[in-house]
Amino acid sequence: MVKKLVMAQKRGETRALCLGVAMVVCAVITYYILVTTVLPLYQKSIWTEESMCHLIETNIRDQKELKGKKVPQYPCLWVNVSAAGRWAVLYHTEDTLDQNQQCSYIPGSLDNYPTARADVEKVRANFLERQVFYCFSTTLANETSVLYQRLYGPQALLFSLFWPTFLLTGGLLIIAMVKSNQYLSILAAQK
Repeated sequence: MVKKLVMAQKRGETRALCLGVAMVVCAVITYYILVTTVLPLYQKSIWTEESMCHLIETNIRDQKELKGKKVPQYPCLWVNVSAAGRWAVLYHTEDTLDQNQQCSYIPGSLDNYPTARADVEKVRANFLERQVFYCFSTTLANETSVLYQRLYGPQALLFSLFWPTFLLTGGLLIIAMVKSNQYLSILAAQK
């Protein structure tokens, strides 16, 4: 019976060690993926200064108002603000700036025009209600745009690193518990 118990302990320890090692390997792979994808975006972000933006004007632009320019057929919101002592165009995120420089806010659902128009009007009403709000600006002197929300800020970086860190810590803890259990078993058998 003692031999069966020892064999069962060895099988359980082996499985626990495999689980711990697998968790550590998965965490290392996830760290690698994050370092090659999210970290460069965080480092390239020039929107580091938090400023107070004062609303100057908002305007909903339809495709009729933007004739002659290659613009997707959806309503978009144009917002002018005063930030850090200068006039600027407000963009929702970095992606909005990359997608269409003529729109401050691009609605989420572009398939249905009335839904997209209602979404843009709701966002415009929110801006008109709050005339002063926080935004992100850059230290570059010639930059005339600011962001309402950063996609690649420190919070996003910490949030994306939380689960791999949790996985790595859990895996190392399992390995340490199994190894300490084996060491204590050896000490108990010697006495």
